[in-house]
Amino acid sequence: MAGSLPPLQLRNVTRGTVVARRVHAGDSFWRRFLGLMGRDALDPEEGLWLPSVNNIHMFFMRFAIDACFVGAPAEDGTRAVVEVREALPPWRGIVWYARGARGVVELAAGTLARSGTRVGDRVVLARPDGPPG
Repeated sequence: MAGSLPPLQLRNVTRGTVVARRVHAGDSFWRRFLGLMGRDALDPEEGLWLPSVNNIHMFFMRFAIDACFVGAPAEDGTRAVVEVREALPPWRGIVWYARGARGVVELAAGTLARSGTRVGDRVVLARPDGPPG
């Protein structure tokens, strides 16, 4: 799932956990359009960041995912988690609208539970060695 930008890390600042170590950005129309379709699986440490997205579907997906919808960035670069959906099933899972969402991170199923990420937490997408991305 390599993109044109180096991967980001998704950290839950509220809980002090790393949610995913390699989050690739859907930084073009085609990357956002294709998303995770066509893949057989998603590594537990991997994710896909889709900025400016407040809805997703699971059509043409082969595996379940977790979805972490986040709001606009604060001055410090953190974002509030506004909705979480765990284990969205392939072909059937749809999130029509996540209120207040300004992006979503698609993750391997079980990732949100493992990291303890919940609505109201503050998360940050950043390079592992740098400021928020």
